[in-house]
Formats: sequence, structure tokens, C-alpha cells
Amino acid sequence: MVKKTISGIRGIVGGDIGIKDVIKFCGNFAGLSGGRCVTGRDTRPSGPMMERAAHAGLMEGGVDVYDMGVAPTPVVFREARRIGAGVVITSSHNPLVWNGLKFVIGGRGINESELPLITGTRSRGDGVQEGGSGDAAAAAAASTSTTTTAAAATEPGVRRSHASSYVEEAAEVIGEIGGSPRIAVDVGGGAAAHVAPRLYEKIGCGVSVINSEPRSRGPDPTTDGLDGLVSLSRAKGSIGFAFDLDGDRLVIVADGAKQTPDATLGLGIAGALDMGYERFVLSADTSRGVERLIESHGGAHTRAKVGEANVVEEMIKGGAQAGGEGSSGGFILPEFNHCRDGILAGGVIARMLQEDGGARFREVLGMLGRYHIVRTKIPAGAGLRQRDMVERALRWLESECSEVQRLDGVRGVIDDDSWVLVRESNTEDAVRLSAESDDAARCEAVIRNVRRVMAGG
Repeated sequence: MVKKTISGIRGIVGGDIGIKDVIKFCGNFAGLSGGRCVTGRDTRPSGPMMERAAHAGLMEGGVDVYDMGVAPTPVVFREARRIGAGVVITSSHNPLVWNGLKFVIGGRGINESELPLITGTRSRGDGVQEGGSGDAAAAAAASTSTTTTAAAATEPGVRRSHASSYVEEAAEVIGEIGGSPRIAVDVGGGAAAHVAPRLYEKIGCGVSVINSEPRSRGPDPTTDGLDGLVSLSRAKGSIGFAFDLDGDRLVIVADGAKQTPDATLGLGIAGALDMGYERFVLSADTSRGVERLIESHGGAHTRAKVGEANVVEEMIKGGAQAGGEGSSGGFILPEFNHCRDGILAGGVIARMLQEDGGARFREVLGMLGRYHIVRTKIPAGAGLRQRDMVERALRWLESECSEVQRLDGVRGVIDDDSWVLVRESNTEDAVRLSAESDDAARCEAVIRNVRRVMAGG
């Protein structure tokens, strides 16, 4: 079943989501775009087809399209600040048979009030146009042309090969790095291939790159073993950066081992603290170790629902300077980008390698390494509904935990260093289960108990 959330609309191509769906959603989005929209896509096989459908829906809604072709999500978000709106054709870390759409307004992801307008579950009103899903738009999407035709050259149209100054602007934020730290980069055959290495070279790093070709590695570095990157980083004596297909997720390899996504966020937060930032927002599933890091430097933090749009919304509301999602390794620096930006995060983290031979980098890793965190998911279906599973967990947590929070799903606080979170997934038909403790055995026991309760045991 197609998933429709503020994190994006996504599903299996040809089953859950097809050309007419893309035309409809993008046509509905046309009324929110202000008449101009930048587009980019990752390297999924269905990307070119989905891209043409997105362009058709936008143009039928009267929108001028600025096409970037293959481009990382952070680059499209950055460019949408200038253009006014953006659509990214991606399903992020989902399997290759999936694809989807991320919608951007003024450089930020859509919110809960805008999603129903795009999906068509709420009436438009106020003169906002309904999206096109008729034969004319479908015919335009079916075209295999990669250049603007004479018929499409009139307004509205597609401006091909739209360029971005993302690399230059990100380099200004990060600053030049001394000592030429060595970085091994696994771009995962994704959209970061032509952006991340250029940025790291520009700020002064020595860069080695693997998996530049499409489909040369699985789409999700948080679940992939990253054996190739581990081997390369050992051989080169460097740290490693691995990206997902659309370049917003970053996973770190250090000391010959893959690190947790929370380590990526924690290192990004440490870099932000070094830059003088003090106010942070963290998702509800972020490691306690990241909170401790902020507190140890006199910073302040608040929690937000899981999902980058939720974190960004809380950042804007409270004037936070940085933050992100622990579960996705999603570092967010709102002055530069209102989205997870793994490419920028890599540069911020690389800065730490020039200080005292990387002592600061290893100090932060050591602090975060005190905590043991487990994240898993339980598929819904076969009589198990997501909401019912969460309610079962709530009853158990109320009897076993010192405090139960309802910010996002249900979060049980066991003690000052231990917690468990159960929530419905934003992107899949599953329930997400996360637990953390400074005692590994306690963490594993909590996971087992909550799984048993949700299964009816």
C-alpha cells in the first residue's frame, strides 16, 4: 500500500504507485508551489519515468519546472529556497522496487496541513488548482524525450540542466580544513556521487571513492554491512562516509567498524557545538548520549516527533540552531538546509579530524559508545494493525516504566539512561521499536519483552 506522510509519498512502482498517481500528486502540489518548482531524482531504475510524470503534472498545473536530473535531496532542498518549491523523485532508503515523491515549499518539507491538499483528501478552495490526471498529462509523461520539445517550449515548460552552487555554499559554511584529513566515501551508486566528493576535496580533504556506479550497493547504509568501505578505510587509514541513494543519510565508518546512525548525528552536533551553536532539537528516538553531549557543553535541547519535517518544524518554532534524527543519522543545520543533509554533515564532521589529530572526534565517539541502542521493526498485517500493536505496548509500559510520554507513539522512560519507544512507521506498514540503555543486557531484554507483548504474548 502506498505510504502518504510528510516524509514523502512512496510505494512499489507499478503496484502501489504509478504514472497517473505521480501526475495527480504533482498536479495537486502545483497549487502550493507558487508557479516555479525545481526537481531532482535519485538513481532508481524507475526514476526517469517518474520524473517525466512529475514534470507533466506540474506543467499541467501551470508550473515552470527547473530540472536538475540526478541530484541529492539536500541539493534540491537548498535550491528550492531560491526557486520557491521542489519535488524530489526518491524513496530514500527503501528497496529499489520502490519510488516516491518528496515535496518542498520554500526550502522546507511539507507539513501535516499541506499533505491532504497534495493527496487530494482535502478540498482545495481559494482558487488552488486541482492536479491533472487526464490523458493529456499522461501522454506528456509517457514521452521518452530528454529535451524540451517545441510544444513544451512555451510557458509553462521545463528548464533542463538547472545548476546549483551547493558545493561552494556548503564549503563556506564548513570552512577550509587544514592537514588534509583522509576520507573514504561510499556513494552507494546514488545521487551523492558527483557532489559529496567534490565538497570534501574543496574544503581540503584527501578523498577516495567507491561504488560510484548505480546499483553498486544496497540503498540503505544503515542496514548494509558496508564491507567495501570498511576495507577501504582500513587500507587508507581514513574514516569512511556512506550515503543512501538520495544523499540525505550518512553512516560513519571509524576504527575499522561501522558506527551507529546516532554516532553520525552526535558527531554533527559536536561540530555544531564547536561552531558556537547552543540550541538543538532531537527526534524522539535519538540516543540519550547525544543529549548528554549537548548538556556537557552547556547547550539546551528539546524533543520532536520522528520525521525530518517534524524536527524542522520544531526548530523553526523554537529558533533552534541545529539538531536532527538519531535513527537516520540525519543531521540538520537549518541556517543552510531545512532537511537531513548527510553531505554537509560529512564536512562538519571532517573539520573535527584536524583538531589534535582527531582527538575530539574520538572523544565524542567514545562518549556515544557508552550507550547500547537497538532499533527494529515489526511488520503489520495478518490481523495485526499498527495502532493495536502500539496500544498493547502502552499497557505494558505503563506498568513497567517510571514515566510514559506520548509525544510520538509511546515512549517509556525506564531510568535516566534507559528508554523504549514504540510508534507507527511513517514510511512502511510496520511498527518501529527502539530501546536504549547503558546496559546492553537490559536493552535487549526490553526489546524482547515489548515484542512479546505486541505479538499478544
